[in-house]
Amino acid sequence: PERLYDFQRAMTGLSLPGAHVIAEVFPWQRWKTVADIGTAQGALLRTVLETNPHLHGIGYDLAPVEPIFTDYIAPVADRSGFRAGDFFTEELPEADVLVFGHILHDWDLDTKRMLLEKAYRALPEGGAILVYESLIDDDRRTNLPGLLMSLNMLIETPGGFDYTAADLRGWLADAGFRDPQTEHLAGPESMVWAIK
Repeated sequence: PERLYDFQRAMTGLSLPGAHVIAEVFPWQRWKTVADIGTAQGALLRTVLETNPHLHGIGYDLAPVEPIFTDYIAPVADRSGFRAGDFFTEELPEADVLVFGHILHDWDLDTKRMLLEKAYRALPEGGAILVYESLIDDDRRTNLPGLLMSLNMLIETPGGFDYTAADLRGWLADAGFRDPQTEHLAGPESMVWAIK
C-alpha cells in the first residue's frame, strides 16, 4: 500500500503542470462529462473539474487505487466518482471526453491501438479523446525529455515506448477519429485531441 500511494503521488507531481494547462485551454464548454483513464490520485480530473464547474467526471483505474483517489478528489466529490476497472479486459467508461495521461507510452503498439479503438467505441458521436504525455517532436530532434522517457520505457517495460504527435495522429485516424489538434502544455508535455 505504501508503494502504491507513493507511485500515485509521483503521478500527480508529473501530471499537474500539464493538467493546469489542459483545464484552461481545452474547449471543455463543448462537453458535460469526462473520464480520466488511469486516473491515479485524480490530479487531472480534480484540476479540470475545479476550473470547469459545469463538468462531471469519472476516475477510472484499478480497484486498489480507489481510496487514494477518493481522498484526493474530495473537493469536487459532488461532481465526480471512481469506477474500478481493467482496460485490458473491460470496455472503457462512457463519457463525452476520454483522457489518457501518461498511459499509452507504457504499452506496445498493438496495445496502444487497442486502447484507442476501445476509446472510439466508448465515446458518443461528437465526443473527444485527449492524450497527453512527453510527446517526442515530429522530427525527433529537440524534445530530449521525450526521447529519454522513451528510452526509460523501453528499459522498464516489455514493449512500451514514447512516440511523436504525428505517430499519434496517425493511430487516431486509423481508429476512426477526425480533426486532430496538437498543443504544447508545459515543459516537455504536449497533448493531442481528436473528435469521434
